[in-house]
Amino acid sequence: MTRAEQERRRDLLSLLYLPWALLVVAPVVVLSMITLGSLAVVVAWFSARTAFWVGVAWCRLALLVNLTRVELRGVEHARSDQGYVIVLNHLSHADVGAFYGWAPLQFRWVLKEELRRVPGLGWYCQAGGHIFVDRKNPARAIASLNAARERLQKEQMSVAIFAEGTRSLDGRLQPFKKGGFVMAQQLGLPILPVSVSGSAMVQPARRLRLLPGRILLTVHPPIPPPAPGEEGLRQVMEQTRQAIRQGLNEWERGD
Repeated sequence: MTRAEQERRRDLLSLLYLPWALLVVAPVVVLSMITLGSLAVVVAWFSARTAFWVGVAWCRLALLVNLTRVELRGVEHARSDQGYVIVLNHLSHADVGAFYGWAPLQFRWVLKEELRRVPGLGWYCQAGGHIFVDRKNPARAIASLNAARERLQKEQMSVAIFAEGTRSLDGRLQPFKKGGFVMAQQLGLPILPVSVSGSAMVQPARRLRLLPGRILLTVHPPIPPPAPGEEGLRQVMEQTRQAIRQGLNEWERGD
């Protein structure tokens, strides 16, 4: 079966799945996002680390109600007593929920500024200490990352960032941006590569299609922080890309 034939088949299946998506998945996800987001805001006043687990509960609920199974491999590569810059590929909105819900350690997301305005989700992320960056304003984005760097060092907290900067439109691995690698270089933190596979079949970029499915998260061995200079950045970016490719299927790798 060709890729085009597979897509047509999934489009047909999504029409059959549409009543469940509209009548069950959408209401549960929206209502739980608002209620749990509000709860997380209150909890975050006392403990951002405790509020993190409210987000975990919401992500697991959202994927469970969508009949989506998440499998996590390579947990032994993530030490709870070590901070990392976690670098992931980005195929779908479902990537966020899958990794947040099943991550092997606490972390803070680097998120685009627009998400701050989403009811429930934006409230929680701001209260929970996640990092918003304005991709349209490089100076403000750098200022946000610099402010976050001091807090991360103080809290010994990991930070997670999508290496491509935005979702892949065709489900294939895209070129990496260097923002997360610069942060690892400046903080002296190792890179923790994580492959996300299968999520584009659950919810592709720029399409309303929604399907149940299976998402595989693969945590790879940590990579030491980049050495000073552009050459150090380039080498670690390539190492990280090759590690992430190992956890993807043939199409996602772009082969």
